[in-house]
Amino acid sequence: MKYEKVNTLVGWMVAAFATAVYIATADRFNSWWDTGEFIASAYKLQIVHQPGAPLFLMIQNIFSNLAFGDVTRIAFFMNVGSAVCSGLTVLFLFWTITALARKTLVKKDGNVVYGQTLQIMIGGIVGAGAYAFTDSFWYSAVESEVYAMSSLCTALVFWLVLKWDRRADEKGADRWLLVIMYIMGLSIGVHLLNLLTIPAIALVVYFRKSEKVTMKGMVVALFLGMGILAFILWGVIQYLIRFAAQFDLFFVNKLGLGFGTGVLFFALLLVSALIYGMHYSVKRQRPLLNVVLLGVCLLLFGYSSFAMIVIRAHADPSLNNNAPDNVYSFLGYLSREQYGTEPLIKGPSFDAKIVDVQYNSTYKKGNSTYEKMSAAPDYTYDKEMLLPRLYSEKHQDYYRAYLGLQANESPSFVDNLRFLFAYQLSDMYGRYFMWNFVGRENDKPQYGNGSNGNWLSGINSIDRGRLAGEASLSADMRVNPARNSYYYLPLLIGILGMLWHMRRDRRQAAIVGFLFFFTGIAIVLYLNQTPMQPRERDYAYAGSFYAFSIWIGFGTLGAADVLRRKLTLPTSSLAAGIVCAAAAPVLLFCENFDDHDRSERDFARQVAHNYLKSCEPNAILFSYADNDTFPLWYAQEVEGIRQDVRIVNVSYLASHWYVNQLKNKVNDAAPVDTSIASEKLAQGVRDYLPFVDQGITEAVDLDMLLTFLLSDNPTNKLPMQDGSLMNFLPAKNIKMAVDRQSVLANKVVPKGWEGRVLDEMDWTYNGNYITRAEIALLGIVKANNWKRPIYFTNYTPEDKMAGLGKYLVDEGLVKKLMPVSRSTQEAKDGLVNVEKLYKNARYNFDWGNYGHQRFVDVDSRNYMSNFVVPQIYERATQLLKAEGEWAKAKEVAIVAASILPQRVYDVEETYHYGDIVDTLYKVKENKLANRIVNRHLNFLQDNLPYQVTLARDQQAAVDIRGIQYSLAALERYRAILEPLGDKALLARATQLEVQYRKSFFED
Repeated sequence: MKYEKVNTLVGWMVAAFATAVYIATADRFNSWWDTGEFIASAYKLQIVHQPGAPLFLMIQNIFSNLAFGDVTRIAFFMNVGSAVCSGLTVLFLFWTITALARKTLVKKDGNVVYGQTLQIMIGGIVGAGAYAFTDSFWYSAVESEVYAMSSLCTALVFWLVLKWDRRADEKGADRWLLVIMYIMGLSIGVHLLNLLTIPAIALVVYFRKSEKVTMKGMVVALFLGMGILAFILWGVIQYLIRFAAQFDLFFVNKLGLGFGTGVLFFALLLVSALIYGMHYSVKRQRPLLNVVLLGVCLLLFGYSSFAMIVIRAHADPSLNNNAPDNVYSFLGYLSREQYGTEPLIKGPSFDAKIVDVQYNSTYKKGNSTYEKMSAAPDYTYDKEMLLPRLYSEKHQDYYRAYLGLQANESPSFVDNLRFLFAYQLSDMYGRYFMWNFVGRENDKPQYGNGSNGNWLSGINSIDRGRLAGEASLSADMRVNPARNSYYYLPLLIGILGMLWHMRRDRRQAAIVGFLFFFTGIAIVLYLNQTPMQPRERDYAYAGSFYAFSIWIGFGTLGAADVLRRKLTLPTSSLAAGIVCAAAAPVLLFCENFDDHDRSERDFARQVAHNYLKSCEPNAILFSYADNDTFPLWYAQEVEGIRQDVRIVNVSYLASHWYVNQLKNKVNDAAPVDTSIASEKLAQGVRDYLPFVDQGITEAVDLDMLLTFLLSDNPTNKLPMQDGSLMNFLPAKNIKMAVDRQSVLANKVVPKGWEGRVLDEMDWTYNGNYITRAEIALLGIVKANNWKRPIYFTNYTPEDKMAGLGKYLVDEGLVKKLMPVSRSTQEAKDGLVNVEKLYKNARYNFDWGNYGHQRFVDVDSRNYMSNFVVPQIYERATQLLKAEGEWAKAKEVAIVAASILPQRVYDVEETYHYGDIVDTLYKVKENKLANRIVNRHLNFLQDNLPYQVTLARDQQAAVDIRGIQYSLAALERYRAILEPLGDKALLARATQLEVQYRKSFFED
């Protein structure tokens, strides 16, 4: 069989196997973070968060049709879409490795002999197979997120340039470069990461076309590649739209024409210029100019997928982020205005003071013209440095602690570089790289804790020297499915491959090296991330891991070369292939399978269902962040669950477009009235209002306060430096009259609480400023007048509730706004509707497969341990016992026992199940209670020696909170067991408590 056929067949076989594994391990529903938003938006072609992913949404919409109308299967088939994209990525990686290997091993125009074919195929299998089952890539391969499709675009364009390289001397070979430009344009509609391949592609073209390769030529080629990258990132993606906006501004405001007229004229002008340029290039026989112009045309043609954003925004769908239905809002959408920017070349340090402000302006769409409005100002600081890494004022405590700076000590440029290398490059890139090719300690996020989220090798003598407590790991930690050890083997094979590649073909090795750099370290420099990210960011560097996997494939070639000194070529290739396959793809597959198999997960979906079950008909439900909002969007938009409930994200309320959208009917949910005219909270109007103490001590009526905040009377405003006037918050104590008749008629309070309804609510707003979000929220509460039930998710922090927390009644996963009085104890502990809490815990909530999964992911178990067990089951048993409702308390405790996962993951479980265990004993469910107590004592006995070791050897890594929970749990169980007469169990709990209190506080 010819080499080409073998290469094609083996590539497809490797891809088919990887795809089958991804589909088998794919999430069956939505998962946490952005997937709920992406699935909901793809299903109905809606607008996701900035800067959008229109092509991704349209392709995922195609996969959703494979569900054939079964809404519970739509998410799975979109996840299959990611699995297919990931499988194709593996295919193109295989062909990339074989193409590079062939060029390295076989002379130009030479035939590939059998031994070389075998050697090349094995290298492709090992390299592509290793990448297929790396931690970061497998994670994105099984969920409906943009990174799987983005990886496919990266793999495709790099393979295409190698295809061009092989055929560059053939007639019409430039068509491969034109296809690359088209894919680049399309990839913008998925994610921008693919564009980072451009400098490496520029090197390929330089090496192929240059008669004499020089260092100067390489540098010029790289800078040209970076120039093309910059041209696309800013010239095409942003300034093209910016120019169109300027044309539209002129045509609308100066000529009086309709919105979009200037954009259309600019588009026609651009198309005409490109057509003329191509005609000129043909007429004057300028082939390079012709190829460049054709490439720009195809790039723009691919980029045109963003037309979907504007088209669908005009339809105003349920999810319409930023409402980009005109050129200026579209420009803000592409520019990610709501996320701000990070300084790159020069910027302030965290303790810098503002010495000057340059006020900027932009435009927004008015009734018939574009209206000028304020934009984000530019600040001048008293302290600035090059390559600023320590710029975030919000994180100055972390910076100081990390760098050992004193309270008033300013960071130096050396400190800046220390943070760059020690944190950004080491922790936020090097750690992720090692996760994928050396091993991973566990799946817990690293928030400055030396015992979580680290990389490890599995080699005790090495790990004990750099990781806290490795010598005293508990059995539970050792068998944790998220603890994956690769013993440096994939890394060493990759290094061998890199060295072999550099020795055999420095030019090709340089290409792979720069691909590795620009898709890894360059991203670190560009993102300039602050510490304490809400989630691990390893997915952003998958392109870098892709490049290194090429060298893993080449490692088999290097190993075969070593073995050829004593073996024949086929035998050495087979021997090297077997060893390297076992040490890389097989090892990675075996180690990673158990914690990457999501086929049993459904917790994020169930949480959303339970939120919605908690709400009464036609309710308004305020949510806060990704993990309580996006699952709700998925449940409503895809599965059609409780579409009468209106989801209002309090974080999004800070945006003018979101406040405007509240007035729309969404699915079966009625509009939300804010009682505020749109222009009062328009873009650039009342974004931020400071508190200015006016000496008002008594409570101000909410009506009067809103009137003052929304007033356009100059006497109610403060003068600013630029001469403008700004509204301000004059008082923090607020009151609101309660319409008792409306409260009772709409059954806002539960039966028996009617006598607790107040005539007036009063509360304190604790912020030092008020934003559009709080103004809108207060407006909603005022305008609602108890006609619709109002809830907040238990995920919403109290500082986002505009001070209304004292009137929120806990019902489990949600808190309902009720104008009721509180007892002294309720003022301390909070209001609780015990009967509703009981019904939710006992009957309404369904946690799906949580208690039966072989492995529970960290986001799900954090949610369970932080929000579900303590706020629902523990609290319900406590309150039901206090009311003498022992039968109900027993029912809740049994349900709580039934949802325990198959193993203990976190010490919080041992503490929060204390009241549940106490309940079980007192209702004579001793067998079940004993099982839970033994479960927890086993866990504590197994894990506390590890904390003792940390306290002795590496105090910075000690989990103080975990120790507190552990000792409190032991104390709790001792107190529970003392009156029961189970001497053996009591002795065990007592012995553990005494032993470890002494270890932590006396030794």
